[in-house]
Amino acid sequence: MLGKQWIINGTVFGFFGVVLGAFGGHALKNKLTVKALSIYSIGTQYQMIHALALIGLGLWAAQNPSIDTQLPGLAFTFGVVAFSGSLYALALTDLPFLGIITPFGGLSFLAGWLGFAFLAWKN
Repeated sequence: MLGKQWIINGTVFGFFGVVLGAFGGHALKNKLTVKALSIYSIGTQYQMIHALALIGLGLWAAQNPSIDTQLPGLAFTFGVVAFSGSLYALALTDLPFLGIITPFGGLSFLAGWLGFAFLAWKN
């Protein structure tokens, strides 16, 4: 069941990653500074990478239904929301305190990758 959830999360993040990337590349191109546009772009890049990671985790979980993939799946999901979301907000608002959230998303990504690697190694 979790495998399906990770695939759904990944495809939704992938869809919105394309939407937000296109929005940034077209609608925001002349409205943001080069620095803000770079921050925004990093958000979309990491969102897309981890959308694919969630899809991969979901496919792997479907082939290994006895393995609990909740930790890496939740870590990747939280990471996209916290890391990419905070970068989008930072780029669009220029409120520097939003940068405090970003490292928590990055740590969550790391936890997701380590958790996925551990489960693959263990099983």
